[in-house]
Amino acid sequence: MSQALEEARTAVSHGDVPVGAVVVCRGKIIAARHNERELSGDPTAHAELLAMRDASQVLGSWRLDGCTVVVTLEPCVMCAGALVNARVQTLVYAARDPKAGAVHSLYTIVTDARLNHRLDVVADVMAAESAALLRSFFAERRR
Repeated sequence: MSQALEEARTAVSHGDVPVGAVVVCRGKIIAARHNERELSGDPTAHAELLAMRDASQVLGSWRLDGCTVVVTLEPCVMCAGALVNARVQTLVYAARDPKAGAVHSLYTIVTDARLNHRLDVVADVMAAESAALLRSFFAERRR
């Protein structure tokens, strides 16, 4: 999670919401990214999606079997769906997102028994640190 938080801090440098993600496979970080929506002008440039794309390149497969995605904010509907479709084994996230979270807060996409794949989930890891970074970013934006 510490590496994901470092990625999140990098997002601030180009005006993006500070969310960072890493993909771990066989005990090694194989991808690390942060939000780049503002930087790229791409509405899908969420940290999780970018990290999963990079991890797929490293592994040579769209299937991220056995991988863990670590992210600083509870994934949205788009990212939760991508986690399921990529067959990620485990999701670890920091802060909950009561306005857009699709893992626990609003929806439970990654554990929905109706879908063809379900993830193991570990929530609230370094949540205070991630939430403080997000609060600081949005407080600064409102000024």
